[in-house]
Amino acid sequence: MSGSGPRRPDGLLAWEWGEGGNIVKRSVTVTVNGVRHTHEVEPRLLLVHYVREVLGLTGTHVGCDTSNCGACTLLMNGKAVKSCTLLAVQADGASLQTIEGLAQDGKLHPIQEGFWEEHGLQCGFCTPGMIMATVDLLQRHPEPTDEQIRWGIEGNLCRCTGYQHIVNAIQHAARTMRAGSTKAGRSA
Repeated sequence: MSGSGPRRPDGLLAWEWGEGGNIVKRSVTVTVNGVRHTHEVEPRLLLVHYVREVLGLTGTHVGCDTSNCGACTLLMNGKAVKSCTLLAVQADGASLQTIEGLAQDGKLHPIQEGFWEEHGLQCGFCTPGMIMATVDLLQRHPEPTDEQIRWGIEGNLCRCTGYQHIVNAIQHAARTMRAGSTKAGRSA
């Protein structure tokens, strides 16, 4: 389906609306944090809004709506994506992980623990997206250099910390994950 064609006054393309002017909905099935969900959604619904408004998982934030800030970052099939730039229908069949899915058995994930221990957050608005980008980064680079960390989070903006504490938090998490820490994490 292309982005051109006859449009209604509200801007919808002809293929998005059916008889009687009703919007044609599409079925979307995704697995989010290990739980399978199926919903009928408008084809223009952004993934970030699907996660927040349909699923009620509000840890994924809406910041800029232009993919500049990274507050909406989540994992899709194990890779960090900015959910404000994807339609929910594009995620059909995918496995998604949000910040709500990181903590296990009431204990923080080592990355969450690292952000807590190293003061990698202040206001907290960017934190969920920053943490999800870090999950992807540490999957690819379990022993990251400071430079790899800075490149790995370059699509996520923080206006509070100056980033050094975030880099420290990621190094802390990487060390903890490599050591396979058996100590119980902080309660979520």
